[in-house]
Amino acid sequence: MPLSIMDAKTWLVCALTTICLTASMTQSHAIQVYKSIGSFGEVKYSQYPPQHGKNVEVIEFRSDGRQASAGQYAGKTDPNQQPATPSAEDQRVAQLEARIQEQEANANAQRCQSLRNNLTNLNVGGRIYEMDANGNRKYLDSREIELKRDRVQQAISQYCAS
Repeated sequence: MPLSIMDAKTWLVCALTTICLTASMTQSHAIQVYKSIGSFGEVKYSQYPPQHGKNVEVIEFRSDGRQASAGQYAGKTDPNQQPATPSAEDQRVAQLEARIQEQEANANAQRCQSLRNNLTNLNVGGRIYEMDANGNRKYLDSREIELKRDRVQQAISQYCAS
């Protein structure tokens, strides 16, 4: 089946691109190819940036021939490229996450202080009571106090850093 002139040009461009890519793969870790649309609507590939192309797209290929994602080899392909700044949404999310972590740390510190206070009260001695569901005092005997002391000490060891 004969090839049309456009098919032949496209095949030639693809063949030349493949040759350029193969030849330059041994020279660097990432290869940049510029894809653009010419003045007559044809797709062009070049290793140099086009001067009059439309919709220019930079395609990076890894040394193994696979296409790299944009910016993956930013340090190797463009030493002047600045690192991407986070978007306003990313900054807001980061601030919220930091605030949540701070609130969790404060709540954990308060829980630890409460556990330490409870342990101090259990160690002081004397009569210790708990309130039941009806709001009545239930005094603990020495065995119950000892069990509570052990549970509070375990909780302090588990949840409090110092």
